[in-house]
Amino acid sequence: MSFAPADTRTLRGTLPPGSPDHVYVPFEVPPGTREIAVSYAYDRPSVPAGTPGNALDIGVFDERGTDLGGGGFRGWSGGARTEFFLRADDATPGYLPGPLGAGTWHLALGPYTVAPQGLSYEITVTLTAGAPGVTPVPVYPPERAAGRGRDWYRGDCHLHSWHSDGRRTPAEIAALARAAGLDFVHSSDHNTPASHPHWADAAGDDLLVMLGEEVTTRNGHVLALGTDPGTFVDWRYRARDGVFGSVARQVREAGGLVVPAHPCADCVGCGWRFGFAEADAVEVWNGPWTPDDEAALAAWDAALVTSVREGGRPLPAMGNSDAHRDPDTVGLPQTVVLADGLTRAAVLAGLRAGRSYVAESRTVTVALTATAPDGRHAGVGERLTAPPDTPVTVALEVTGSPRCSLRLVTDQGVLLTSGPLPVSGTGSLRWRTTPAQASYVRAEVRHETAAGPVPGVMAAFTNPVFLGPVRA
Repeated sequence: MSFAPADTRTLRGTLPPGSPDHVYVPFEVPPGTREIAVSYAYDRPSVPAGTPGNALDIGVFDERGTDLGGGGFRGWSGGARTEFFLRADDATPGYLPGPLGAGTWHLALGPYTVAPQGLSYEITVTLTAGAPGVTPVPVYPPERAAGRGRDWYRGDCHLHSWHSDGRRTPAEIAALARAAGLDFVHSSDHNTPASHPHWADAAGDDLLVMLGEEVTTRNGHVLALGTDPGTFVDWRYRARDGVFGSVARQVREAGGLVVPAHPCADCVGCGWRFGFAEADAVEVWNGPWTPDDEAALAAWDAALVTSVREGGRPLPAMGNSDAHRDPDTVGLPQTVVLADGLTRAAVLAGLRAGRSYVAESRTVTVALTATAPDGRHAGVGERLTAPPDTPVTVALEVTGSPRCSLRLVTDQGVLLTSGPLPVSGTGSLRWRTTPAQASYVRAEVRHETAAGPVPGVMAAFTNPVFLGPVRA
């Protein structure tokens, strides 16, 4: 379908139940187009209780095409917006400004859920002729902040701005991060890097801003964490397609980490189905502690047991807020990482190594160490190499956790519990073990519970300290 300059056309269609994950609606852009404006609507019929209704996402690809890998990608707003525009000099949040090349463009429709009656849509496309504006040269946040040298740094690596389905600007998120005592944040908008240049003014000597994406597939979500500025990571595949390995390599080649997000979430398409062979870490705690997080913790701990018994790579855990809008709390939870400095490279290295713990707020601090009789010691994410029968002293120090209980967990399960802590929130725990008895030790700090044997809501947990030699 072709358009005359300043012309408006309406595109209609109906998607039946069982439609493909992505449907492409072509339209022609003539030479000399200054602006493309799109609005859309779809029907929302009544459905029986427990049956998903209609939900339709949208994005756009330019004349370079829709092939996987995103050469033609120009923006995605999912279901967060009913209209958007693109020009050379500007674009709706979530979309990329740039030249409007002549040729066949495609609207990308994502029928997230389709009612039994089907989903009827109507799209209005308006093309305005005129001289193009000048595309701005993107300026990205710096890859380092002042920092404190080698130290523990607090961050939230799963945050959404108004460049996807969040409601906060980067500046508003940065202000909340500073108020939460964070040293670093990570941009994780869904399926678009459009926010990346808009974080430059939010960064500063006191706040490192890392860039990336939450890749939102139909078989789970994954953080492309700390990639090079402007990196686009495609989301249009399922586990059965066998392409995730190449996507994970792309993320790592762009300097980032592959971190499955909220792997046990039960929303449509949210639960992780790709396995963890390509993961660099996993988001075990997402937002306020829920049964989903408890399930993710149990699954992660079972994977730790398998890794230490079979000689595989232990997968570090993270925690992030996934904050979108009020009243979501930035920094609940936060990952506290031991890094050589407040730089992108150093923070990512600490996260990849598991030199980190997760806490509900800036007030909570946790220190977990294992010490051999000769004075050698190891902290979270590290290994204390010692013969199997070597006596090892495990020490846990906690502050900021009033009335919380302390737990030490090994590959044999929970082996020691102490508490509750006094109202000061400060306490410690000492335990003697050997590498033969415990291949690893990790700590949990739990709030009080009134549900008998059910553990309380998490206040903090650590990655493990590993004991003994590495198993071949």
